[in-house]
Amino acid sequence: MRIVDIRELAIPLQANIRNAVVTFAEHTVSLVAIVSDAVLGGRPVIGMAFDSIGRFAQGGLLRERFMARLVAAPPDDLIDAAGTGFDPDKAVRVMMRNEKPGGHGDRAHAVAALELALWDLNAKLAGVPAWRLIARKFGIDATPRMPVYAAGGYYYPGDSLGRLADELRRYADLGYRSFKMKIGGASPAEDMARIEAALKVAGAPDHLAVDANGRFDLKTARDYGRAIAPLGLRWYEEPGDPLDYHLMHSLADGYEWPLATGENLFSCRDVDNLIRFGGMRPGRDIFQMDPALSYGLGEYGRMVAALEANDFSRSQIHPHGGHMIALHIAVGLGLGGCEAYPGIFAPVGGYTPDCQLDETGITPGDAPGFGLEGKPDLAPYIAELCGK
Repeated sequence: MRIVDIRELAIPLQANIRNAVVTFAEHTVSLVAIVSDAVLGGRPVIGMAFDSIGRFAQGGLLRERFMARLVAAPPDDLIDAAGTGFDPDKAVRVMMRNEKPGGHGDRAHAVAALELALWDLNAKLAGVPAWRLIARKFGIDATPRMPVYAAGGYYYPGDSLGRLADELRRYADLGYRSFKMKIGGASPAEDMARIEAALKVAGAPDHLAVDANGRFDLKTARDYGRAIAPLGLRWYEEPGDPLDYHLMHSLADGYEWPLATGENLFSCRDVDNLIRFGGMRPGRDIFQMDPALSYGLGEYGRMVAALEANDFSRSQIHPHGGHMIALHIAVGLGLGGCEAYPGIFAPVGGYTPDCQLDETGITPGDAPGFGLEGKPDLAPYIAELCGK
């Protein structure tokens, strides 16, 4: 068994919205396809994946370094011990040859896309949804139902409190009962009015989280924390720069409700430092690392292990992403929940029609792999990349 071709396509995000720091209209995603010489149903088995939402495609890095190294590798450097699939850990070692430690950035996203495509390929070879293969490999007694919240509440052109409330009501009509919204992109008074409008839809403070996307310095983070503390919100996410562990520690000392961070940490070493210096609290705070941004599922598994070794629970882990890959990983690893982007960040955001959503959570469909081929808005790009 061997890899015969690897392809990449940069896809534009369909999102004319902004958070407190960036607008998404210019963002792109790298969709990758790893073509194997295995054949099922008369067609080659192809592993599909992408990096994550809210960044940029990594076509240059992928073609110049990581795709080339995989294609050039001898088959024995990539095949698993049983000889029935590819070994993602071995593949990452091949991709990372001659790479220095640290300096993660976009390199972590590019490697993740390819590593996850191998998980998709292996699940297709086994004829199972990716979450089942993940659970088996990591020794998890997983159940497919996963708590989910709808992430939205962005800043739109011509924004209004009525538009925000209408957006959350649409999510509620779809079956979502918990929500996340953005703060930090308006004045504190405006943001508090937005939170109050959202709470009228959410119905209870523990059904609404807020996300500052790393916008605040320590003083502003504390000011916002004091303003929202009486509300008892579900969590207060990424108040400051993701690597400012002092800010997180200082805020945790005075903010009694859950804090959340981790989306922009791309290695297990970063998570180790968050554990050591960030003041995160077992049983309370939320970790949101994204495997599609951090070298893939192997590195993500090491992050989970590091958290558990320091008395944190899997129930505190809610991966960033809001897409099919993150959903399968959250289910397969038995994590605490996942986010959703209903109607946002097409064509990669959101779930396939066969995912079953109700008030208790969401269940992935039964398609082998991550099920990306079942996403109608992604289908034209897959056809362009892989052929019909």
